[in-house]
Order: sequence, then structure tokens, then C-alpha cells
Amino acid sequence: MKFISFILLSAISTSSTSSSFAEEWFTQQDLEQAVQLRNQASGSPTGYNIVESLTTEVGPRLAGSDADKVAVEWAKKQFSTLGFDKVWSEEVKFPSWQRIHETGQILSPFPQPVRLTALGNSVSTPAEGLTGEVVHFNDLDELQNADADQVKGKIAFISKRMGVYKDGKDYGATVGARVNGASIAASKGAIAVMIRSVGTDNNRTPHTGVLHYDAQSAKIPAVALSNPDADLVIRQLNRGLPVSMKLNVETKVNPEAVSYNVIGEISGSTKPNEIILLGAHLDSWDLGTGAIDDGAGVGIVMAAAHYIGQLEKAPKRTIRVVLFANEESGLFGGKAYKKAHLKQLDQHIIGAESDFGAGRIYQLDANVKADAWPAIEKISGVLSPLDISLGENHGDGGPDLSPFQHIGMATFDLKQDGTHYFDWHHTSNDTLDKISPNDLAQNVAAYTVIAYLSAQMEGDFGKSAPEEEKQK
Repeated sequence: MKFISFILLSAISTSSTSSSFAEEWFTQQDLEQAVQLRNQASGSPTGYNIVESLTTEVGPRLAGSDADKVAVEWAKKQFSTLGFDKVWSEEVKFPSWQRIHETGQILSPFPQPVRLTALGNSVSTPAEGLTGEVVHFNDLDELQNADADQVKGKIAFISKRMGVYKDGKDYGATVGARVNGASIAASKGAIAVMIRSVGTDNNRTPHTGVLHYDAQSAKIPAVALSNPDADLVIRQLNRGLPVSMKLNVETKVNPEAVSYNVIGEISGSTKPNEIILLGAHLDSWDLGTGAIDDGAGVGIVMAAAHYIGQLEKAPKRTIRVVLFANEESGLFGGKAYKKAHLKQLDQHIIGAESDFGAGRIYQLDANVKADAWPAIEKISGVLSPLDISLGENHGDGGPDLSPFQHIGMATFDLKQDGTHYFDWHHTSNDTLDKISPNDLAQNVAAYTVIAYLSAQMEGDFGKSAPEEEKQK
């Protein structure tokens, strides 16, 4: 059945105009319009131009910073310039964090400076810095199982390295050291925690990212070493001599900062209260310019809705683009959006978030009711000329949409090639030159197709599968 659908839709994606193809989900005219939108978007630089503007005119936009405020105003202006007929913002509150300075050095047995960065939410060292002997653990479990006497009074170092995969699957297996390492180390008496950067590169550019302190444990400084410097520390440890290091980190916390989810809409013509939600997050870490994380996503979803908004006739349903606040420190924008719009859950027909850089999309997954899977197959057929294959009814809509997905919103998951994403993720190398305009345009074309056909389809996608069913 899927093979037959693919053949039929391949015909639609080229030159067929036969009215006999129209079926229950989409009209022939809808499918042909989707093909035209796909071709227009895949050959246009609009998405890339949006990212270029954001990274050039705003740059790094740490949540709660002055640049974050600039980004909010930039987003409102861009929505208006791109032709969105409704633009507004919704307040999001959160504690904000700022790095002031950070240095590190090996004191003995072989003195050398190292490149490190403070993890988001890390507390400061004493003003004069912090000195201690390094105790090494291959991974978080090894630290968790260590005797406190082995750790007490030392700098705990976790050296697990992230593997390279197209879908970035090793991130989940590695990031626990960043998120929970400080609290586990502190519970055993460590004076600081130091991790190998959660990244796949060999550059001397450490990767930041948020950590979470356990309320039951002391707060200790937490830093990430660049991959080459993590290797350097291991080589010195392998000499069989004690390794002593000095860390000097200063950070600052604002207990309550304010930013905004910035929202733009292309209003629906006949079903304006039914929403197709496209998302990305507007904030970024402070080290780079936030090009791949998540300027690319911002450009993709804004451009996709823009193309639909340029049609002579508006789509049936509303296309809503949400640029979420402060994803990086804990999905604050996504959680605030859920709280503000919980009563409208049933009006959110389906959603998708772009937050994995600008690599080419290679597969379409979804999370919809089983009866709606044939509609996904038809959408997949329009995407096939973009070299996007049909995946499974087991998709993840993206981090900021997870609060809504967990309570049943249907989602698309457009899987991107993330082979190099974690080379640059959360580093000073997250800059515009890492984005291929052609690859970004392919992403825009795919999001344009799914948004338009979702807005036009007869019927609905139903509820997403419950969390327990996704694990089967």
C-alpha cells in the first residue's frame, strides 16, 4: 500500500494534473499547489537571508541578556516584513545566568594552559580561583558508583566522549555528565566537576550547555574541557603521577529575568481557529552567533510560513510560527506556551519544530493517529523529490513542543543529517559559515509542504501516541 502511494505521488510531484488523483485527504489542486510551493522554496534564499540577518544584526542572544531583547524586537519586525498578518509576543519568566570569565590550567606534573568553558548555571569559583587534584572517571556511572573517599576534596573529571552518528543519537547517552555531573560529584565531596565537552569535534573549542543542580547537594563549579584538552589531561594522568589543576570561573545569576515567545500567524481562510504550529527557539548560547542552534530553525519556519502567506488564497487553517524564549536553559518558552494555550490544545492540529541545525532532511516521521497515516504517506510523496523518505509513525516534534506533545498534540519529525551538528553545537564555532544555503532551502521546502498540506487536509491527525506506547 505504501509503495502504491509513493508511485502515485511521484507522478503528482512532477507533471501530472489528472483530477482522478484527488482522494479523501487532499484535493488534486492542493497537491499541485504543494508541489509549486516546494519548487519555489527549494530555489529561494529567503530562509538563509533570515539567518544571515539574525546572526549579523543580533548575534549571540543568551536568554535574559540585552541581546535577547534585541532579538525579540528583530523577530517582530521580521514577521511584519515577511507578511504575517498577526504578530504578538507573550511573556516568559525565568532565572538568567551570565558568564563573566573562565580560565584553566594544569599546574602539575607538566604545566600547560587548557581551553574550557563554564557550563550554564555553574556557580563561580572563589575570586582567586580553585586548585585541586584531578580524579578521573570514564563516565557518569563510574562517578556515581565511586566511593566518596575517592572523590572528596578533588576535581572530578568525566571523560566519556560522544560518538558521531547521522541522527546524533549518542547525545542522549553522553549529555548526562553535563546535566547531572556536578550534583553527583558534589554529593561525594568534590570541589568542582570537569567534563569532556559533549561534542564530536577535535577542535580546541569547548562546548557549553546547561546543568541542573540537585537541591539536596552543594553547588560546585562545573566546566567543560575542549576535546583536545580532555585528551591532554588523560595523557598526563597516564604518566602515573598526580595531576593538579587550577580553575577560575566567574558567573552571575539574575533570579528573575523576562523574555518573550514571539508569534506570527498567517490566518486561515475557512478554519482560522485550527492551528498548524511551526516552532524554533530564538535564544542561543553566548559563545558563537547561534547560527545552527537555532538561527537555522528560525529561518526555516519563518520562510516556510512566508511562502504560504504569499499565496493568492489563504490556506484553510492558520499557520502559526512560534519563536520560543529560553529553550537552552530548560524549555521555559515551551512550558510557558503550554500554560498560556492549554485550553486550545484541541485547536492545535499538528506541530513541528526545527532545532537540529541546517543539515539536509532525509526522513519524515510523524506521531499521529493510525487512521491518519495515509495522509502522511501522501505528504511524503510530495517530499520525495527532495530525497526525503517516509519513516515511522513514531516521531518527536522537537524540544519546545514536547510539553504539548506529552498531552497529545500530533507532531511531524523531519529528521536532518546531524553528522557534523555536534562539531559546532554550543561552541564559539556556531557561526553562519557552517550553513549551506542549498541545504537550508531544502529544509524550508519540506516545512512549507507539510505546513500547507496540513492546513488544507480534510479530517485531522488526531492525538499523538501516549508516551508509554512510544517506548514499545
